[in-house]
Parts: sequence; structure tokens; C-alpha cells
Amino acid sequence: MAQHKLERFAAIKTFSNVFEYPENAKGSWKNYFQNTQPIVLELACGKGEYTIQLAKMHPSINTIGVDVKGNRIFIGAKTAISQHLTNVAFIRSQIEMIPNYFNQDEVSDIWITFPDPQLRWSKLKKRLTHPRFLRLYQTILAPGGTIHLKTDSPHLYAFTKAVIDLFQLEVVADCADVYNTPNQPKEVTDIVTHYQKLDIAQSNKIHYLRFKINKPLPVELDAVLKSQQHEAECN
Repeated sequence: MAQHKLERFAAIKTFSNVFEYPENAKGSWKNYFQNTQPIVLELACGKGEYTIQLAKMHPSINTIGVDVKGNRIFIGAKTAISQHLTNVAFIRSQIEMIPNYFNQDEVSDIWITFPDPQLRWSKLKKRLTHPRFLRLYQTILAPGGTIHLKTDSPHLYAFTKAVIDLFQLEVVADCADVYNTPNQPKEVTDIVTHYQKLDIAQSNKIHYLRFKINKPLPVELDAVLKSQQHEAECN
């Protein structure tokens, strides 16, 4: 298994659509894609299912998957190459570093699909919808840009709603049970990822939120969020 991972790590270094901790990437994506189409990110993209399928559904956008695990990115990147998808790229990096790779207003939308919900109380700040991450996303999102969360974790869904309520963010869509609610976007219903199939949470429901980070996120409210969540999650 270790040898298999090493082979994949070596392989992605030769892929033209994979960028590992890229330098001087800000504002340069139009040069890679050879167009000025909107950029959509998939964070913690894993095997890149959303990155690939969004690109195929919408040829008029460029999609970039971000994940630190190169052996997973290998699968999505190889698929994009084999299918001749020129509007797909991948970045191998920690999510915390994305402001290094994009200018303000350079990203139109961000998808977070089936991330690790980080259920332990000590991991609260590692949740990808924690305000410390939202502040990072805010530095690169264009006006009107949105965050999409799709998860099978009722805990992460509830936590994200609590963040939205506390910071009074604008909700575009809120669906507690995607596959039992009619008229959901095909981007939400038709793309099924590896982690969705695993059904780790065993909740029998897929939750979806789409929201805007349309106002400042005061750091002092993080302590309020922590206190609220401690009370909610420890009871």
C-alpha cells in the first residue's frame, strides 16, 4: 500500500493539471486555463468527484479541487486527463493555505462535500465551516460568491447552521433531506461521491446548505460560538 501511494505521489508530479503548493498562482489561473471563465473550488476534494462532474455539467466554468492527499488527487487528475477535460485542475495543499493561491474576487463558488465532520470537541476549529475557515474563503470569493456544503453528518449540518445564525449570514438554500425534497439542483442530487456511498454517518439523510459570507465575521463571536457548541454538544 505504501509503495502504491509513493507511485501516485511521483505520478502527479508529472501531471500538467496538478499544482503542488504552487508559487505565484494568484491571478495566473486564466493563463493555465487559457480563458477567464469563473473558477469554482472543491475543498477537501478527495478523489475529485465534484471537481470532475461540475466541470462536465458546466463547460463554461473552471473547476479546481484542493486536497493535501496526493494519492487521492491522483485519481481525479488522471480521470480529467483521460477524459480530455481542459477546465479542471487540482492543487495539493492544506485548505488553510488557499489565500496564497487566489486573489480577492478570483473564486466564484466553493463546494465542501462530505468533509470530515470533526466530531470531537477538541477538533471544533478544524470543521471546514468554522468561522476561521470562512474568513479565509472570504478573502478569495467574488461578490455574490457562495459556499455549498453537502454532508451526511447531522452534527456538521447543525453546526454550520449555528455559524450562519450567529454571524447573520445570507442563506441561499437549506435542505435537511436532499433526496426526499423535490426540485433540488442537479449539482446536489446527481453527483454521488465515494464518501457519500460509504454512508459513514448512517443518518439516512443528505443535508445541503448554500450561503453567502456577505458581511464581516467578528473574531470575538468565535468565543460565543464555542460556548454555544460546548453546551449543545455536551448535553
